[in-house]
Amino acid sequence: MSDEPASPRSHGRKAVSLSVKPRDLMGGPPRLAEAWTAKVITLFPEAFPGVLGLSLTGRALEAGLWALETLDLRSFGEGRHRAVDDTPAGGGAGMVLRADVVGRAFEIAAAGTPPDPVRWPVIYLSPRGRRFEQADARRLAAAQGVTLLCGRFEGVDQRVLDHFAVEELSLGDFILTGGEIAAQALIDATVRLIPRVLGNQASALEESFSDGLLEHPQYTRPAVWQGRGIPEILLSGNHGRIRDWRRAQAERLTRQRRPDLWRAYCERHGRDPDGDREL
Repeated sequence: MSDEPASPRSHGRKAVSLSVKPRDLMGGPPRLAEAWTAKVITLFPEAFPGVLGLSLTGRALEAGLWALETLDLRSFGEGRHRAVDDTPAGGGAGMVLRADVVGRAFEIAAAGTPPDPVRWPVIYLSPRGRRFEQADARRLAAAQGVTLLCGRFEGVDQRVLDHFAVEELSLGDFILTGGEIAAQALIDATVRLIPRVLGNQASALEESFSDGLLEHPQYTRPAVWQGRGIPEILLSGNHGRIRDWRRAQAERLTRQRRPDLWRAYCERHGRDPDGDREL
């Protein structure tokens, strides 16, 4: 924790030294002009890009469609041991990330970014935050980029969150060891909405939550597996009927599995959530 010596960390055969300069994790072709950028403040920069370097997001990163920078929070620490945390004021278990340390990281991360939080949100991944939803991913994708603080220990000094008007978001009602996994999930959900990242951008419009509904069931070859066949309507070639069937299936699944989403969907569309019992 705060007593660890400020020695370089190893990542495979590559040493990672402490520096307050953001580390660009592209390293290949130059990023495209005004590419969407994620700046991540973390005690574990070696955790990135992680899964973000794979598949569609990884190829888009290499192509410069988006950019990823990490800031090692330890490099902003206090004293010989680069302390980043201290005991909670008022007593209690665990440690709390210091306001002065996190504040310095925020100031460096803010260099070259617009002050408008709509154009560049600053977010702390926190279990007490508002739940991250698909609408948030769309909002972030429409911005120029985002700065993310990955929490550790018992949390962050509230003063630095208030001073920088930091938004708090959570993946759900559970606790992780730190914010790195949550940050990668948030970035993944956002980056895939950036134009040209998905091979077929239309697929993003048909996914779960895109219209407030869960996605309809999917099928592919073989036509019969373990005695179970593909629904005949999907083999009919009647695209109008197929579209109606998929919508009905999406509504049925949403009503059964996510009553909260179903009520919100019905309210937006002026429908009775207790009607349509056949769903």
